[in-house]
Amino acid sequence: MKPIALSERLGRWSSGRGPLYLLLAARLRQLIDDGELPPGTPLPPDRALASTLAVGRSTVVAAYDLLRLEGRISRRQGSGTRVAGSPAAAVPDTTGAPVFLHLLEPPGDAIQLACAAPDSPPAELAAAYTRVAAELAALTGDIGYLPSGHPALRAEIADHYTRRGVATSPDQVLVTNGAQQALSLLARALIRPGDRVLLEGPTYPGVLEAFREEAAVLRALPVGLAGFEAAIRDDRPALAYVIPTFQNPTGAVLSPLARRRLAETAAAADIPLIDDEVLADLGFPGERPPPPLAGRTVISVGSLSKSVWGGLRVGWVRAPEPIIARLARLRTVHDIGGNIPAQLAAAYVLPRLEALCRRRAEERQARHDHLRAELARHLPGWEVPPVRGGHILWARLPEGDGTSFAQAAQRRGVVLLPGGGLDPSGGSEDRVRIHFAHPPELLSEAVRRLARAWDAYRPAATHSPPPPAMAI
Repeated sequence: MKPIALSERLGRWSSGRGPLYLLLAARLRQLIDDGELPPGTPLPPDRALASTLAVGRSTVVAAYDLLRLEGRISRRQGSGTRVAGSPAAAVPDTTGAPVFLHLLEPPGDAIQLACAAPDSPPAELAAAYTRVAAELAALTGDIGYLPSGHPALRAEIADHYTRRGVATSPDQVLVTNGAQQALSLLARALIRPGDRVLLEGPTYPGVLEAFREEAAVLRALPVGLAGFEAAIRDDRPALAYVIPTFQNPTGAVLSPLARRRLAETAAAADIPLIDDEVLADLGFPGERPPPPLAGRTVISVGSLSKSVWGGLRVGWVRAPEPIIARLARLRTVHDIGGNIPAQLAAAYVLPRLEALCRRRAEERQARHDHLRAELARHLPGWEVPPVRGGHILWARLPEGDGTSFAQAAQRRGVVLLPGGGLDPSGGSEDRVRIHFAHPPELLSEAVRRLARAWDAYRPAATHSPPPPAMAI
């Protein structure tokens, strides 16, 4: 493609905020993901495009390098720069995160240890839909388009937070199709290309995907956002993100004092602080997690996917009313509103959530204990600390790296997440994330396969450095 033709497609790419190379990369990424630059399309040489756009060559080189690391373009000596993939590909990839790729392309009969959720709906959910069917049969005069969510569910979510010590009104709640949509909407609303975002390293891979789609510059702090105040002074971030309860993937739980300090520090700096509560209800027997973060700039994200059933795509955002109104406008553009029968069912289940989670807690702890015992028996060199809740173990390998071992494990029929893809600091290369949501007999088989993969694993002496924080 000639430089002038590409510049016309780029449009006003430099009108946003942030470094020019990030703005250029963001616009090229959008053209690629929308199919306007199909796989195989040749892109102009660095100097030619820089001259046409009236920018320095280093701007184009940096943008191209970023897209190459994301897998969206390929650059080879002698053959130039092209949009990655086969020219015959019908739909371009929009994510490189393994946790999502394994959902899009299920790995056959492999045992899935990468993405966890309850594998069957509870009796409460079946009862809820029986009740909802009667309500829908009597419904008239309602087209069902509710971008902010059904009033009954918004009221139940508000009561849920109020019962836990954070006074909330329904106007402070937006219902979403799961927590991932909530994070994507927040990223779209609060981040501009080049904005800095503080988060934990390691962290939930889905949030990395959402923030990188908005061309954020990520800075990872130790789990719990240690050093938060100094990082605010140094980076002036647009927002921060934390998982304070059963942190994904480490399982850590922040103390009430640490929570209060985080919220106070964020409020003093006027920085939105996203509190991811998706795993907060998954404590083992006897565990009572601290209350949610509370403060003027705190934004809470929750979901029923991990506590009730993965197929119940109901999540939410709790935030100040102006943010909720802004998110509702964005939501309207995307999908007008969510599934109303699912929301009515969720409104029935939510008041019963504590009892449901308490009933399942013993089974989750038994599976946690079983998996750790099996790992200790078959893979005694692995370091696998216990957790107090959630559904994830964070294992350290005695040698090698998580990325190459995850590939070896998949060849033996087990899918797990390498730690490097969860840590924007470039750390955690020696870790893998494993869930314990499966029944004991399946966990035992998974460990036997992992042991066979480990016996055959021959780590290389050196490994390529991890991609920079922007790459996925």
